[in-house]
Amino acid sequence: MKTRFVRDHGLTARMTLTMFLLGALFVGVIVGLMLAVNSPGLALVIGLVGLGIAWYQWFNSDKIALRAMRARVVAPHEAPELHAMVDRLCAMADMPKPVVAIAYTDLPNAFATGRSPKHSAVCVTTGILDRLTVDELEGVLAHELSHVAHRDVMVMTLASSAAIITGMVLRGAGYGGLGMLGGRRGNNNGVPAWLLVLVLSIVVYAASFLAIKLLGRYRELAADRAGAFLTGKPSALASALTKISGQMSAIPQRDLRAAQPLNAFFIAPAVSGVSLRTLTSTHPSLEQRLEQLAKVGAELGRPLDGGFPTTGPGR
Repeated sequence: MKTRFVRDHGLTARMTLTMFLLGALFVGVIVGLMLAVNSPGLALVIGLVGLGIAWYQWFNSDKIALRAMRARVVAPHEAPELHAMVDRLCAMADMPKPVVAIAYTDLPNAFATGRSPKHSAVCVTTGILDRLTVDELEGVLAHELSHVAHRDVMVMTLASSAAIITGMVLRGAGYGGLGMLGGRRGNNNGVPAWLLVLVLSIVVYAASFLAIKLLGRYRELAADRAGAFLTGKPSALASALTKISGQMSAIPQRDLRAAQPLNAFFIAPAVSGVSLRTLTSTHPSLEQRLEQLAKVGAELGRPLDGGFPTTGPGR
């Protein structure tokens, strides 16, 4: 589906490479399981179960994400201004309108999810509605809609599924769930089957983790750029990102921890301060994002002068 969002061939290449690597890793772990358990039938069952879980998460990704945030789908009469903004942006981008939802939390954030532009949802929190001006919120929504149009949200969903599946294998091995396979040793090398499965799981999980991080950082920059070009107001998005990042330190840690499973999908990660978690974040730094938006402003003839709107009518 073609839209009016700026195309990013670098993003397309990274998504293709991510899917290829994850597919190759999945095949590799199934072959490894076959060698480890010495039972092709059992390994095939494990593989089918894994594929079933991935299919379920992909098919229901929008519902799962909204449920995780305790978000509620809102009709146009319940949030007329929000729907009008999404309608206008979708018309500008020439794309189908996604489901619109609101999560009732003070955490200032937004995300998009779904398996395709026709089966997607965009969600904003009450925290972000309370803090941003109309122009800033429009910039955030344009950013999220570009994720849907570029289909990178679908790739991130599948990549997350791969990490979840291998994480389940890891937990099973850690709790002895594969102990019945560990009684035997490999054919000739004397390596316990459970140990081989554990090593394979760690390798696949690490690869999935890195794929999510690397793709996540690039896709956020691509969405910032595409959203800013669509609205023609890069300074509004820059202001929104500055506000959101600055407000994270005021959110209770328990709320940040509860939201962290969706960090890869948020417009800004639910973390505060600088730590190992921020260094391995799925998002580029705020400085990188503001620098890119400044370049977009220069291209549009509207350079960012640092005068971000800090006051004005909120939602």
